[in-house]
Amino acid sequence: MRELSLHIMDLAQNCVKAGASLIWIEVEEDKAKNTLRIAIKDDGCGMDEEFAKRVESPFTTTRTTRKVGLGIPMFKENALLTGGSFRLDTRKGEGTTIEAVFVLDSIDRMPMGDLAGTVLLLVQANPAMDVRLDVTVDGNSYTFDTREVRQVLGPDVPLDLPEVGAWMQENLTEGIESLHGGM
Repeated sequence: MRELSLHIMDLAQNCVKAGASLIWIEVEEDKAKNTLRIAIKDDGCGMDEEFAKRVESPFTTTRTTRKVGLGIPMFKENALLTGGSFRLDTRKGEGTTIEAVFVLDSIDRMPMGDLAGTVLLLVQANPAMDVRLDVTVDGNSYTFDTREVRQVLGPDVPLDLPEVGAWMQENLTEGIESLHGGM
C-alpha cells in the first residue's frame, strides 16, 4: 500500500468482518512530538489470545480464499520503518484496537492519502454501521460521526444516497483541510 488511508480502509474492513457496529478512527498529528498516530478501534467480536499472538504474522488470516493476511503486518512494519511503534489490544467479545505511531518527518513515512474519501467509502459501503473519525493536528480537532449525521437527517434517510454522500464528502474534506490545509 502506498498511502496510510489505504491501510486505514484495509483495517476497517477487518472491523466490518468482525461484526462491529462502530468503527472509531483516530488520526493525531503532533509536530512538536514529531509523531503521527493512527488508531482504529471497533466493538466487534475481538480475537482470542492465541490468534492475537499470531495476527502480526503475514501467514495468519481468517480468509478462506488465501493463506496470507498482510493488513496488520504491513501496517506494523510501515510504522516501525519510520522509527515508530505498534500496539494491538483485543479481547474476545469486546473488540479490537490497533494503534501505530509514525515518525512524522521520516523519509519512510507514507503520505496520508485521501482520508476523507476513505471514510466516505467506508460509510457508504456499510450504511448500517456507525463510523467516527477524530482528526487532531497540533491540538486542533475535527470530528465526523455518522451517529450525528443520522440525528440531523432522521432515521428514514440512508447514508448511502448519492446526495448524502456528496454532503458528507464536503463536510469531511472541509473539516480535515481546515486543520492545516489537508493531510
